[in-house]
Amino acid sequence: VQLQASGGGLVQSGGSLRLSCAASGRIFRINVMGWYRATPGQQRELVATITGGTNTNYRDSVKGRFTISRDNAKNTVYLQMNSLKPEDTAVYYCYAEHATLYDQRDYWGKGTQVTVSS
Repeated sequence: VQLQASGGGLVQSGGSLRLSCAASGRIFRINVMGWYRATPGQQRELVATITGGTNTNYRDSVKGRFTISRDNAKNTVYLQMNSLKPEDTAVYYCYAEHATLYDQRDYWGKGTQVTVSS
């Protein structure tokens, strides 16, 4: 399974960006999809996740500003980011929990840079 993320870039404080991440390859079932982010010298932190249905989870600092959604037919997860702040600057990584009849494995995309200028 491969994950390809897109949509990062440079935006001014208060602006918006939409990230997309499409899963491809031999897909059996994807349970949870989500986004994490990392800045230099810091551990990767959870931003938002979504189950195969509509259950979502957000870190407190993005609640009310970010919205995660998912198109199961396209195996794609989205992250709409509004009211961006400089502290949202990071490399954003998409994530997918893939399950077969025999095992479960996590997959990660390569990351996309989001830079918010003040």
